[in-house]
Amino acid sequence: MSGNGIGYGEHGGEAVPELAQEAVPTTAPAAPAAFGLFSSDTKKNEDLKQMLESSKDSAKLDAMKRIVGMIAKGKNASELFPAVVKNVASKNIEIKKLVYVYLMRYAEEQQDLALLSISTFQRALKDPNQLIRASALRVLSSIRVPIIVPIMMLAIKEASSDLSPYVRKNAAHAIQKLYSLDPEQKEMLIEVIEKLLKDRSTLVAGSVVMAFEEVCPDRIDLIHKNYRKLCNLLVDVEEWGQVVIIHMLTRYARTQFVSPWKTDEDVEEEYNENNFYESDEEQKEKDRKVKKTYTMDPDHRLLLRNTKPLLQSRNAAVVMAVAQLYWHLAPKSEAGIISKSLVRLLRSNREVQYIVLQNIATMSIQRKGMFEPYLKSFYVRSTDPTMIKTLKLEIMTNLANEANISTLLREFQTYVKSQDKQFAAATIQAIGRCATNITEVTDTCLNGLVCLLSSRDEIVVAESVVVIKKLLQTQPAHHGEIIKHMAKLLDNITVPVARASILWLIGEYCERVPKIAPDVLRKTAKSFTNEDDLVKLQILNLGAKLYLTNSKQTKLLTQYVLNLGKYDQSYDIRDRTRFIRQLIVPNEKSGALSKYAKKIFLAQKPAPLLESPFKDRDHFQLGTLSHTLNSQATGYLELSDWPEVAPDPAVRNVEVAESTKEWTAILSKAKKEKPAEKFYSESEEEEEDSSSKSATESESGSESENEHKEESSDDESSGSSSSTGVSSDSESEESTAKKTSGAAEESDSEDIKKKAKAVSKTRSTYSSSGTESSSSDESSSNSKSESDSNSDSEAEKSGNAISRKKEEKTVQDRKAPNKQDVFLLDLDDFYPVTTPVAVPAAAVLSPSLTADLEGLSLSDSSIIDVTTPSFVPTKTHEMLHRMTGKGLSAHYQFSRQPCIFGDRMVSVQVTLTNTTDQKIDNIHIGEKKLPPGMKMHEFNPIECLEPERSVTVSMGIDFCDSTQTASFQLCTKDDHFNVNIQPPVGELLLPVTMSEKDFKKEQGMLTGMNETSATIDLAPQNSTSHVIIERLMKAANLGVVPSGQDKIHRFAAKTVHSGSLMLVTVELKESSTAQLIINTEKTVIGSVLLRELKPVLSQG
Repeated sequence: MSGNGIGYGEHGGEAVPELAQEAVPTTAPAAPAAFGLFSSDTKKNEDLKQMLESSKDSAKLDAMKRIVGMIAKGKNASELFPAVVKNVASKNIEIKKLVYVYLMRYAEEQQDLALLSISTFQRALKDPNQLIRASALRVLSSIRVPIIVPIMMLAIKEASSDLSPYVRKNAAHAIQKLYSLDPEQKEMLIEVIEKLLKDRSTLVAGSVVMAFEEVCPDRIDLIHKNYRKLCNLLVDVEEWGQVVIIHMLTRYARTQFVSPWKTDEDVEEEYNENNFYESDEEQKEKDRKVKKTYTMDPDHRLLLRNTKPLLQSRNAAVVMAVAQLYWHLAPKSEAGIISKSLVRLLRSNREVQYIVLQNIATMSIQRKGMFEPYLKSFYVRSTDPTMIKTLKLEIMTNLANEANISTLLREFQTYVKSQDKQFAAATIQAIGRCATNITEVTDTCLNGLVCLLSSRDEIVVAESVVVIKKLLQTQPAHHGEIIKHMAKLLDNITVPVARASILWLIGEYCERVPKIAPDVLRKTAKSFTNEDDLVKLQILNLGAKLYLTNSKQTKLLTQYVLNLGKYDQSYDIRDRTRFIRQLIVPNEKSGALSKYAKKIFLAQKPAPLLESPFKDRDHFQLGTLSHTLNSQATGYLELSDWPEVAPDPAVRNVEVAESTKEWTAILSKAKKEKPAEKFYSESEEEEEDSSSKSATESESGSESENEHKEESSDDESSGSSSSTGVSSDSESEESTAKKTSGAAEESDSEDIKKKAKAVSKTRSTYSSSGTESSSSDESSSNSKSESDSNSDSEAEKSGNAISRKKEEKTVQDRKAPNKQDVFLLDLDDFYPVTTPVAVPAAAVLSPSLTADLEGLSLSDSSIIDVTTPSFVPTKTHEMLHRMTGKGLSAHYQFSRQPCIFGDRMVSVQVTLTNTTDQKIDNIHIGEKKLPPGMKMHEFNPIECLEPERSVTVSMGIDFCDSTQTASFQLCTKDDHFNVNIQPPVGELLLPVTMSEKDFKKEQGMLTGMNETSATIDLAPQNSTSHVIIERLMKAANLGVVPSGQDKIHRFAAKTVHSGSLMLVTVELKESSTAQLIINTEKTVIGSVLLRELKPVLSQG
């Protein structure tokens, strides 16, 4: 999102034009025309590969620039991945940056190759250059393989404590990627989010709030202490961060403050209802109530005050976000300020106009006064696309009142003549709505619409007829002439909806036009067979109504029409015909209903309400995708109702006492001075910035100034000063003496050292070494850097002494997951793991890749390791037949891969096929009927499956180590089907690898009741070792255990749910027999597995 804000070239403006020049592909000399399409591309890529393998850095850099240029143009450069990834460890900083840019784009597609370089990424996380550290983290989080989740987790934790705000920002971005890969890491990620929310850097704020919204949007308790800080930083945060923070603060405010809306109404009521005869005491009591009605919370006011300047932002999304915040949170008297800013956005491109106009349309229904002064801004332009014209028309209709209706009707007259027929039809509907809403102009509008009936354009006439029909229902007694006029038009109008509307009008008011109605029935009976179904239904209705009111003239005609309908091709017409015949033509079989036929057909019908389509959209938050679509989108978070009583505002107070004591202690030991008082006064200013506006501005100004200094120094020097101790907390550096400032910086770095020790006990303090090395790099700055490095080493000693004293407390505070989240690959920062852990390896890795990764596994890992399945069955099981599923068929298959949805779940791949010639919408899982304890992770709904297409989705099911059936409903938009998934017992296992010695040891502990065995007669072709292993691996997900004896084959596995060992032994005997032995705690599964394996070996 905003990760591209910092350029990758450290020499400022040089890299960009150079890159642009190099991006132009240099083609080889003219090749034969017939092969030009293919040969030039191949030669060009071969040329690039040779350049990447060159020993010269200049050639490599040139090649990388051209490759990144290809990517920028949208060309596919994935085939160059092996050649590029070799240069990931290049010592040239420029090459390394461009390699990381490439890897960020293709790491997800080429995961196996990217994994081979994982140790390089880990080293890069400690690079002195902040851009390299950030890029390494981004590439690492782009590799979507569960096996590296622990590495990503540790990298994010480290990066969240980095001195560079740019690296911390990337750590916040990585949180979202890790959460989508492994939601089980949620609790640990929340701890990192909580830490980053306390960050005072404007560069980090937007990204961490985005991570908060993605991972734990319901944890508003994390926002309490940071609320005021976020409000004050808002103006200086980058634009897309502002949008995210404003939306989050809108939701937060709706849960923490009371409604400011009721107050205006309450006050008016109180004063209006004052009785002349009320006593003074009652009057005083009422006055007290009015005074108590509402007082805006200072924090509520802080949010409104700090977001108001953003209405002048150049970014339309920011303006829209502030507008929705004021709409949902501000008193109605203050919300009017947003209208001018929204009207300003109508000068933007059409996409922005569309979203803004949709939101204005919703607002204008409830509060017309906000946009009435800007009515002319919504006049339609000839260059506007139809979607914009329609929305402007909607807003003008909402704003129509007695004062401006004459102007609007003149405008509408022009629109009706538009060549855009869809817009002309919408204008006619708008005229109809104005006629019903403003009674003074009803007759004028009706006469205008009748004039339109003589138009040559069928669509305009048809729409006019439909609208006139709705208007006539409001007062039919006065408009007999209009009905006669419309009856005459029936011969010329061909649009089915218009013809149906005229017939309905004549039938409904047939007693007002007794001479015309029978003649209309006669004419339509002639053309009955050629009419549209909609018109046929109205002809039948007209006949029935005339039969009941004027049977003398129309009896035979109605029976003729009913006979035509009886044999019509449409079953709707045939059903309606039978129903009407039984109801209006009395016979022996007709029941009591026929007596009431006239009341049923000629009942008084309520007039239709012409309403805005935007009337019901206000329950969605403005500016959201759900509001635009008018249906709840995935991930939409509803705005809660205002609380009746505001929660305790004290939760937003930030206590500074403890941190001040710590700072004082550290400073007094580091130097024999006591500048704590000065520091305390600064921090107190920071905490109370909401009380004085000038203090807020000065602080945020100095902070942003320091950040700009940081970023510029990053770009100018390869030493990367921001990674070397220039902390984002040193905001008041310019206003204080050099000595005090130096002390504050030392204490900053000391605090970060303490945090690093809490994360890793065995690792030497990174921040101090980083500070020393970087300060030596910056020796050209001034003598201050030398004093800083000296005082840092002094502070480090005192910090180490303090941390040794507090070591015991630190260990207690540490949570258990920190010991287990890193059980896979060894970084220097890990705690020594004392307990043996079963290590699941990702099944997507090839055996060669697993061997390459062996050096990264823990030295004291357990002897029993989950391994990659040697055989993945291709057999599929039918879940839903295409006949039963009305064209939707479903098959499932067990992929034998570790399930990404949970360690205890079995991975199931479901293939859905649309065998029809129409698309199937919204395929999802409905009601589940699972046995107790069984759990299922369903696949994401499939919005649309095209005809003759298939899609494969993954599910996770925890079968609880049983072969019970998982029953559930597979649903589409229109149907639901009951389906089942039943696992073979062999699919409830994960293969493990162990030595023969360990196998015998475990087998010795699982004897007696834990052992089941059987003697089987081997089929002749099953007597060789290779065949036995192959057949057993096909039947069950087992791992092969090395055996020193030719006639004994051993296999081992674990149950997926409980992790219980399953040991299988096949011992070959004389005369083609074998003994099959299974040892396991799960005796039921053991006996079922034995029963399934016996025929595998005994049959050919």
